[in-house]
Amino acid sequence: MSIDTTFLRRCIESLDRAVAGIEQLDDGDVMYDIFRAACVKEFELVLEQSGKLLRKRLAAYFPSNRQADRLNFKDVFRHAALRDLLTPDAVERWLGYRDHRNDTAHDYGEDFAEATLALLAGFIDDARALADMIEAADDG
Repeated sequence: MSIDTTFLRRCIESLDRAVAGIEQLDDGDVMYDIFRAACVKEFELVLEQSGKLLRKRLAAYFPSNRQADRLNFKDVFRHAALRDLLTPDAVERWLGYRDHRNDTAHDYGEDFAEATLALLAGFIDDARALADMIEAADDG
């Protein structure tokens, strides 16, 4: 089973470039605010796409796709650990990313954005590793 990660990888690349761009700017520059907003938005997109595609990857382990579809975001990642698709440490980081997003779902202020920026280096690495694992799809 091949799962298309093209959009996820494009979002990861956009996030990586936005992070590289913001690192070149002074936080008083209006372009810093624009890049920061791009970072937050791409973080959200990568997070959602990661859960969606991992759910597809896990479907092979369930009697029906419907059972996999019923899993919430956190359970998707927990099941990935149970199937040895992700390490327990990686799952804890993903759950932390989700908690960060959920805790601040209605807070698009500067504090949320700056806290998100602090997560991004590790998040990008984790997202790339997840995309690689999803593409591998060796359910043999």
